[in-house]
Amino acid sequence: MKKSFKIIGLVAAMMFSGQFYAQNTDIYKGIEFKMPKVAETSFSANTVSIKDFGGVAGGSVKNTEAFKKAIDALVKKGGGKLVVPRGLWLTGPIVLQSNINLHIEDGAFITFSKDKSDYPLVDVSFEGLNTIRCQSPISARNATNIAITGKGVIDGNGDAWRAVKKGKLSETEWKKFVSSGGIVSADGKTWYPSESYKKGFESSSSFNVPDKINKSELESVKDFLRPVMVSIVGCDKVLLDGPTFQNSPAWNLHPLMSSNIILKNLTVRNPWYSQNGDGVDLESCKNVLIYDNTFDVGDDAICIKSGKDEDGRKRNMPTENVIIKNNVVYHGHGGFVIGSEMSGGARNIHVSDCTFIGTDIGLRFKTTRGRGGVVENIYVKNIDMINIPTQTIGFNMFYEGASPVLEDGQNAEGNKVPEKVFPVTEKTPIFRNIYFKNINAVNSYEAVAINGLAEMNIKNIVIEDSQFDTKKALTIVDADGIVLKNVKLKYSEGTGAIVYNSKNVDLSTLQLEASQKPTIKVLGSKTSAVKLPKNVTGEQLQVSKEIAKNAVK
Repeated sequence: MKKSFKIIGLVAAMMFSGQFYAQNTDIYKGIEFKMPKVAETSFSANTVSIKDFGGVAGGSVKNTEAFKKAIDALVKKGGGKLVVPRGLWLTGPIVLQSNINLHIEDGAFITFSKDKSDYPLVDVSFEGLNTIRCQSPISARNATNIAITGKGVIDGNGDAWRAVKKGKLSETEWKKFVSSGGIVSADGKTWYPSESYKKGFESSSSFNVPDKINKSELESVKDFLRPVMVSIVGCDKVLLDGPTFQNSPAWNLHPLMSSNIILKNLTVRNPWYSQNGDGVDLESCKNVLIYDNTFDVGDDAICIKSGKDEDGRKRNMPTENVIIKNNVVYHGHGGFVIGSEMSGGARNIHVSDCTFIGTDIGLRFKTTRGRGGVVENIYVKNIDMINIPTQTIGFNMFYEGASPVLEDGQNAEGNKVPEKVFPVTEKTPIFRNIYFKNINAVNSYEAVAINGLAEMNIKNIVIEDSQFDTKKALTIVDADGIVLKNVKLKYSEGTGAIVYNSKNVDLSTLQLEASQKPTIKVLGSKTSAVKLPKNVTGEQLQVSKEIAKNAVK
C-alpha cells in the first residue's frame, strides 16, 4: 500500500507542479556553469492574417502561395506577426524569414500536404550526416528573430511518409495500414507507403541514407527521404512558444547550428510506432532554454546531438550552454538523451525538474566507436521516473555494437567475452564529468547501467541523494571514477552490483535492499580501488581470481 501511495503522489506532483514554473522561478537559478542569458525575440507591431493573402480554410485548398505572399509582405514592412485564425488550413512547405512570428491561434490546425511533389529535394543534414532529403514542412535558414507561437496545432501528416512495423501495431491497426494502399515487405513484417519508399529502403546500407544508388537516382526514391517537420538551420534568436507539433514525417523539431533558442509551453506528439519520430533534436546549437513542455513521441524525446562521425568532427560545433527544466515525457525511446550522433561534442548542459512516465530509457547516453567527440559537464537533478522498461540511467558506448558485459549466471573465468584492444584516436568518443542528484525512480526495470570502452573509460560519474525501486540493480563496466553517494537501491532480481574492469569506484554509502541478502560481484583483471558498501559481508561478495588482493575495500 505504501508503494501505491508513493506512485500516486509522484504522478500527482508531476501533473500539478509544473504549470506555474516559468512564472515563479528564475530559469537561470541553480545553474552549475556560466550560462549566457539567451537573447530573446522581439517583433514589430505589423500584423496580418493569412486570409488577407487569399488563404482559404477548410482543408481542401492548398495555402502554400498564401503563406509565401503573407511572409514576403511582412518582410517588406520590416517583419511582424502572421496570424493563422481558427480553421483547418492545408498547405505545402512554409519558409520562415527574419523577423517573422508565425502565430497559430487557438483552434487553428495547419495540416501539411501528402503530395510529395510539394517537397523538392534539398541539401540538408539528417542524423548528423550531410545528405539530401525532401524539403521540410516548416523551415528557416540563416534567419534572425523568428518565432512560431499560439495555441494551435501543426500536423506533418507523417503517416503518409513513414513505414510501419507490424510488431508495433494491433491487428486492427495493421489491417488499416495495409488496406490504405502501399506495399507489405516480403517477410510480411513492414508496411511501406509506396514502391518509391521500398526502393529507397532497399538502397540503403545505413538505414536512412540510400547510399547504394547514385545521386541522380534519388528522385526515384523520394518518398523514402522523409524530412524533419521543423528545420531551423543557422538561425539566431528563435522562439517556439505554445503550439502543438505532431505527426512529423521524421524528427519533429530540429534546431541545427543555431543560437539563442527558447522552446517553451509546447506539446510535441507522435504515434509511438513512428520510426525516427523524435521530439526535439538539438544539434550543434548554443545558448538554449527548453522548459514547460510535454512530449509523447515515437523515438527519443529531448535529444542532444552534434553531428555524426567525420561530418560531425569536421563541423566541430558542440551543443553547449543548454538549460532543460520542467518537462514531462510520456512515451519515447529516451526521456533526456545525448547521442548517438555527438561527434562535435556536448558540454555545459543542465537538466532538472523533469518527469518521465514509461519512457523506454529515462536518462540515456549513447555513442559508439568511430564517433569521436567529447561529452562533458552535464548536470542532472530532480528527476522523477515511473514505469521505465529498461534503464532509468543508461550509458551505452556500444550503440549499434556489442558490449562485453557479463550477464548474471555467467562464470567470470569460463565465459569471458573477447575484448579487442582499440587505439585511441579522434574517432574515440569521450564521456566524462556527468553529475546526477535527487533522481527518483519506481516500478522500473533497471536502475543504473554504465558501459564504457576498454580503451576510453567513462570517467567521473557521480550519483547522489537518489533512490531507485527497480527489478535489476547496478552494472559498472570499463569506468573510472564512479561515485554513488547516499543512494538507496531497492531491487528484486539478480546481483546488487556488478563492477567489471573499472577503477576508483566508491559505493561506500550505497544502500542495497533486496528480499534476500544483496550480493556484489567484482570482476575483471583491470579492476582496482573499489570501495564497497559498509554493510556488505564476505559471504555477499564474489571477487574474481584475477583481481589483486588490495583492489577491493
